[in-house]
Amino acid sequence: MIEDQALTEEHLTDAEEEENFFQDVDTLQNHGINVADIKKLKASGICTIKGVQMMTRKKLCAIKGFSEAKVDKIKEACLKICNVSFVTALQVCDQRKHVFKISTGSTELDKLLGGGIESMSITEVFGEFRTGKTQMSHTFCITAQIPNNRGYSGGKVIFLDTENTFRPDRLRPICDRFNLDQNAVLDNILYARAYTSDQQMEILDYVAAKFHEEGGIFKLLVIDSIMALFRVDYSGRGELAERQQRLGQMLSRLQKISEEYNVAVFITNQMTADPGASMTFQVDPKKPIGGNILAHASTTRISLRKGRGDNRIAKIYDSPDMPESEATFAIGNGGIIDAHD
Repeated sequence: MIEDQALTEEHLTDAEEEENFFQDVDTLQNHGINVADIKKLKASGICTIKGVQMMTRKKLCAIKGFSEAKVDKIKEACLKICNVSFVTALQVCDQRKHVFKISTGSTELDKLLGGGIESMSITEVFGEFRTGKTQMSHTFCITAQIPNNRGYSGGKVIFLDTENTFRPDRLRPICDRFNLDQNAVLDNILYARAYTSDQQMEILDYVAAKFHEEGGIFKLLVIDSIMALFRVDYSGRGELAERQQRLGQMLSRLQKISEEYNVAVFITNQMTADPGASMTFQVDPKKPIGGNILAHASTTRISLRKGRGDNRIAKIYDSPDMPESEATFAIGNGGIIDAHD
């Protein structure tokens, strides 16, 4: 009897957790917030209670028609619905059961990442041209849709393109490799092209709205590449501080989206010559761009370099739970595959 009660409580807790996860801003109506204000929140890409809690008062006050008093009222209502409190490490461990991993398409690379790229976090890959960044992005568009035996059900993908590198025809042979219906798979990938860093930021509001609209259906957001437009829009040292500030805001939004909707965020990044490398006698004088802002925002960072022929070498550059090690993979007609001997 006690066991049954414990099991029921456990299921209730899971259900409550799931409910809190995607709790709609519409529930604010029950706490005295009017429909017009709720619509304004949704138009700004804030669709869940957790989303409101993740926004600063300053950001909310920037929404047209929102006074400080109104923002305080909204924040107060959110506190009543979803109270902020401390949890034990054991409870955090339990919450992380919702986290899933998406396969890279290569067994060795999956081993390096502990099963693939993780949801509720940002995974960044960087390397010189032709190291496989865009090929990896295309492969993830397919593997994200394939269920696995670890409880992952597969789902839809959003691809945000900043460099005009997305090629739908490249996806077809990858579909064939996994024996998937090409048109059905391509139909599950939403594509958006950004031409400026401002537009890149604005698209994230639509991304959040889409993730909310089809709760739990989308599993992956790909941005190829994260820094390309920032490099163009902010040139020279004079604009560096502003660039880093805007970049920080975008990455903060990305991290919040990944946690709020339990999706994996995969971003590609470029490299630049490090002028100080010759002074320190570094072996590789190149480094990823974006500085400390990007370095701290990315949960897992992977560097890519060329190997022999079609082979590429991936190295864990920074990770909270994976050791610094390397894996070799290859680029084939079917996307990211196991390395050739």
